[in-house]
Amino acid sequence: MDADQMFTDLGRPLYGATPPGGATPCARDTPLTAAEAGEVAAIIAAGRLGRRAAELPERLRTRDWPSVEQVMLALDQRLGRAGAGWKIGAASEEIRRAEGVPSPSPGIIYRDTIFPSGTLLPPGLFINYRNCECEFAFQLSLDYPSRPAPYTEADARAGIDALLPALELGDTVFTDWYGASGYFGSSMDNGGGAALITGTRVRDWQATDFSRAGMDVYLNGHYIKSGQARAAMGHPVTSLTWLLNWAREQGRPVRAGDIISTGTCTGHLFAAPGDTVRADFGPLGAVEARFA
Repeated sequence: MDADQMFTDLGRPLYGATPPGGATPCARDTPLTAAEAGEVAAIIAAGRLGRRAAELPERLRTRDWPSVEQVMLALDQRLGRAGAGWKIGAASEEIRRAEGVPSPSPGIIYRDTIFPSGTLLPPGLFINYRNCECEFAFQLSLDYPSRPAPYTEADARAGIDALLPALELGDTVFTDWYGASGYFGSSMDNGGGAALITGTRVRDWQATDFSRAGMDVYLNGHYIKSGQARAAMGHPVTSLTWLLNWAREQGRPVRAGDIISTGTCTGHLFAAPGDTVRADFGPLGAVEARFA
């Protein structure tokens, strides 16, 4: 069979042994101790920095969501990389069902992982996966410090400098993408974030009708599926506001110049080395990821 004939709405079947929604929940649901959270972050960081897969011992697997967030932030400290914004994993109900997660899952966009559309992406950027998600991203012009009062959607809109159609690329050190959902593996591992491919900046972003905005995504020229902006929390600005308040609650400022990618509108699409994924956002232009 020609490899192209194996495409499904998930792209290539390169996500591991477990299908979406098929993870077996781990037995533990109690919080990790501070020492255990540090141990988990160290295991993930060793895999990230060494560009190799990692395995999490059963005793360190938990479905306690605050522990998952604690590990993600501890991982950032261990990596010591320059951040340039945030991504929101599992912003859509489809992905929360597929991964069994109770909440959207934030991650950090690192400065050296942002690329313009059409860049040939080196193999060393990835460990196990090339999971492509079509998203709307915003670049901010205002600082959003941590504060007691929640941010509103009006606050979020006031700080948007530009809209960026984007492909968010997911990866994790764990070798079974959906299987690791039994202990929220990709959520701990920076929300599964690996890179962000950006299209043309749109300054007149308020002219975009997000109730109609969407995209079509192609793998090696083959149409795979379409998505709508409303898939990510109903509206990209709603998703942005959620992230601002999550960061506020964690004591993490969001700064002017940061890019916030607001969550997948097309679910997951897994690609392989040598593939090209192209997202056509209609009047907003196209974004292309080329994998060496």
